[in-house]
Amino acid sequence: MFLRLAKFTPVFSLLLALAPLVSEARPQSYAIWAADSAIARGQGNGLTSAGQPTVSYEHGEFQWGLRLLYELTGNRTYFDYIQAGVDNIVFPNGTIHGDYKFTDFSQDPVRTGPTFIYLFEETGQKKYKTAADTFRSQLDGQPRTGQGQFWHKLRYFNQGWLDGIYMGEVFYTAYTNAFQANNATAWADITSQFQLMFDNTIQNATAPNNTGLMYHGYDFSHTAVWASPDRGHSPEVWDRALGWYAMALVDVLEMAPPNSGNLKSTLLRILNVLAPKIRDAADPTSGVWWLVITQPGRAKNYFESSGAAMYIYALLKAVRLGYVKDADGSIVAAMRKAYNYAVQNWVVPNSDGTMSWTNTVHVGSLDTTGDFNYYVSQSVDVDDLKGVAAFLLASYEFEKLKS
Repeated sequence: MFLRLAKFTPVFSLLLALAPLVSEARPQSYAIWAADSAIARGQGNGLTSAGQPTVSYEHGEFQWGLRLLYELTGNRTYFDYIQAGVDNIVFPNGTIHGDYKFTDFSQDPVRTGPTFIYLFEETGQKKYKTAADTFRSQLDGQPRTGQGQFWHKLRYFNQGWLDGIYMGEVFYTAYTNAFQANNATAWADITSQFQLMFDNTIQNATAPNNTGLMYHGYDFSHTAVWASPDRGHSPEVWDRALGWYAMALVDVLEMAPPNSGNLKSTLLRILNVLAPKIRDAADPTSGVWWLVITQPGRAKNYFESSGAAMYIYALLKAVRLGYVKDADGSIVAAMRKAYNYAVQNWVVPNSDGTMSWTNTVHVGSLDTTGDFNYYVSQSVDVDDLKGVAAFLLASYEFEKLKS
């Protein structure tokens, strides 16, 4: 298998001492294997499987990983794939096309915005800045709760979701850093988005099935069928929602400049609350996390792969960059255990030299009941890009750890 893989993937110069962790040999880089496999399938290129333009947060997540690989390896294939994907959704005049509708006020497509900014900085082509300006204008008009939290989408009345922090605030930070670095109002707003989400969704000590982690979202108006009487939060901790938030914490911390007000101190405080609790919420035997973290071991619950990969990425990055102190090594040890489970159980070699990634839940939403039965009833996919991209990112951090 790996002889074929060496021919399939670009040359990767890092020497990774991975063999002792599993009984079988490993490729030089799972990050590269995941990226090249998704590219071979035509994923994350700004098009649907039917070849129609789509402005997709999954593509933005994948492009983030490709950018990291390009900067690490210098392999131009990754940069060219990123640019071709964005060119599929941005007209030469900077108009965003595909399935994007400004008036939907959905934060999801905004996650492609960091790629627009990156391409503008790398190429100087004005169309990418114009496209980024469109997303920034959307945030200016984004509906908000009475406290100032962005609604996740216009159709989700007064609802803030953890997912939206990754979709909106990573872009908001990148845009402010690139074009409005002295905009104190914007920095304060970004800080507020993280803090409000934390305050309204963190489990308190009296919560049933308390993990000390964050519920999927909340309804400030308390009108949703799932809204709790106190803060209007949803009933369960869903693994991928928390994964989006955790990744946003470390990615925004890395981008935030010194003049970003209280942004860094706020995010560091939140991250240091969540990191040990994420570690402790892992299943003690497998080392990974249940789809519904607040219902461990319940019938129909299962170990879900995208959330696990997101935690591995976020926590290893947090330790590597010094955001979280891991004096006893327990966080890194837990992420090693989780990563080892992931490659043994969710990575599937294919006969064409690519790999597949299994056990990613297709969707998780708060547009219906938001309860346990909803989450476990959703389909589970192979090669879902949300999971593949998260595994790419987790592998990138794991390989940095090993190098």
